Formats: sequence, structure tokens, C-alpha cells
Amino acid sequence: MRAFFHPDQHLHDPKQFMRVGRIADPTDRPSRTEALMAALTRVGIAPQLPEDYGTAPALAIHAPHYLDFLAMAYERWVKLPNAGPEVLPNVSPYWNGSPDRDGRPPCRSSHVVAEAGYYLGDLAVPLGPQTWRSALSSTHTATAAADAVLGGERHAYALCRPSGHHCRTDRASGFCYLNNSAIAAQRLRSRFAKVAVLDVDAHHGDGTQEVFYRRADVLTVSVHADPQIYYPFYIGYADERGSGEGEGFNLNLPLAAGSGDEAFHAAVARGLEAVSAFGAEALVVALGYDSHREDPLSVLSVTTDGFAGVGRLIRAAGLPTVVVQEGGYQVSVIGDCLERFLTGLAG
Repeated sequence: MRAFFHPDQHLHDPKQFMRVGRIADPTDRPSRTEALMAALTRVGIAPQLPEDYGTAPALAIHAPHYLDFLAMAYERWVKLPNAGPEVLPNVSPYWNGSPDRDGRPPCRSSHVVAEAGYYLGDLAVPLGPQTWRSALSSTHTATAAADAVLGGERHAYALCRPSGHHCRTDRASGFCYLNNSAIAAQRLRSRFAKVAVLDVDAHHGDGTQEVFYRRADVLTVSVHADPQIYYPFYIGYADERGSGEGEGFNLNLPLAAGSGDEAFHAAVARGLEAVSAFGAEALVVALGYDSHREDPLSVLSVTTDGFAGVGRLIRAAGLPTVVVQEGGYQVSVIGDCLERFLTGLAG
């Protein structure tokens, strides 16, 4: 199995995010990648450096005006009087947010404060001096893993950081700036007629759902904590089935708070049944560990060994698979979770 990682992904180093009305210390720390790299070493996998793909893979998913904002926002921000250490929004436009609508036009105001409110969906996506560099490198990692599968590898792992599955076509949110899983799925479409995305992060993959919601060539399946009680709250419900040509090609499988290994595995198995019925020729797994019972953001109770079961289920599906790293914030356990998952995937 081949794996990919770029050291520039360490550079994103957020200083703050909003949690239950308080500015809190960030949970997406650079040390997350160190723990995951150590796990790869333990299973005998040496990650490769992805090539520089530029912005082309990101532009296959994201609006150009959004990428322009990400690339230049920090430089513009620090020139403001009394600017804080990171770009964070303090205004926000009203927008319907329905994924069956066309994407938004560029922000009408060119002021960086206005654009921050337009393009940053919450207070969990601070933009610092290295955020753009790390996020773009993360897309290269996802693209390299997809290219490995396109080249004949059965499985490939993209150690992506920052994560991506909350990122819409033109909006960052939930620690996510560019949607690595969607980029990998779109890349696979260059060869495979039907591609599925199975998201097993504890949070609903709302950005990925929006990207493909009106398409019949990419099935999106998400196993996640019930959005009635968990971020992203406004989306991720079982009645969201797709729109237009995409009707019937989105499946959400929300789990009750406290759900453990048995319920988690049952939902993953159900999702993989949908993937098989769809006739997927390749699979993207958006892999998070924030369903772990020790995760600081978790409302689920999945064990470390539970991730081995997920790996076994995905292996049994028998599809060429790109595994894209998403969340998981308890640094003391995420390496073991990845190790168990890879062991299960390898059989």
C-alpha cells in the first residue's frame, strides 16, 4: 500500500477557534500528523512526497474566486488597523445554503472583512500565514493517492491535513479549507464511470455532499453522529437524498449519541451495501477518528479496535480505494486508530 504526505502540511498552526461560546485552544494541531506518521512507520509504510499539482485539482471542485481569497486573505488581513493574529469572520451574509442551488457568485464587496464573512463559514477556520500553503499541499497528497489507484494500486492512503470534508465549493468550515475527499473522487472519475465516497468521520461530510448532490456519477454516503445534537447541525439528515439528476445518490446514516462499535459497523456495512448497489467502480473513504470515545469533540463511543472492523469491511467491498484522512483530535489515540484500520484493510 502506498501513502502520501507533504511536510508543508505541518505548517498550518491555528491559534484559536470558537467552542460553545468561548475562544478555545485549537484541536487541529500539527502534532496530529506526527502521530499518524508514526503509525505508518509501525506498519512498515514510508509515505511518499506528492508532486506539485498546482491549483488544477482544487479548481476541479472549488470556485476560482474562493481560491483567490484563500491564497491572499492573510496578507490583506494583517494590513488592517488592529487586525488580529488570524483571519476570522465577524460578519456573515444571509444565504439559503440549499445544496440543490447553484453556487454563489463572488462576494460583491472586495473588502477582506466582507470576504472573510462570505468565504469562512464559522469560527473554526482561522487563516494564518501558512494555512493556504498547507491546504494546497493537502490537495496534492489526495491527488497523488488517487493517481496511485488510477495507476493500478488497490489501496492508497492520503495523510491529509488540514482536513476537507466540511469545505463547500466556495466556503471553508469545521477546520476544512479545501475538500480533499471530493478532489480525490473527481480525480478517480477520469477513469471510473461511477465513484462512491464513504465518509466515516463522526461529523457529517456536508461539503462533500454539496459538491456531488446533483450528480448521478458519484454516490455520497456519510456515517456520522446525529446532526440534531452535533456539528454541522443544519445538514446531514436521513431525508437528504440528492436533487435533480442526483436524486437517490446521497445516503446519510446518522447515529445516536453514545453509539459504539456495533452500531458504527452496522452503519458502515449498510453504506457499503449502497455502494455495491450503485455499481461503484472505485471508492474514496473519508476517514476520521473523532468517533473515538476519547476524542475531545466526540459524542460517539467507538473503540480503537473498532477501526480495524471498518478496515475489514472496506477490504471486503473489494474496490480500488483511496483513503483520505479527515478528523480525529485525541493525539494519544489517533495513531493506534490508523494502525488498526490499516491492519484490517490489509487483512
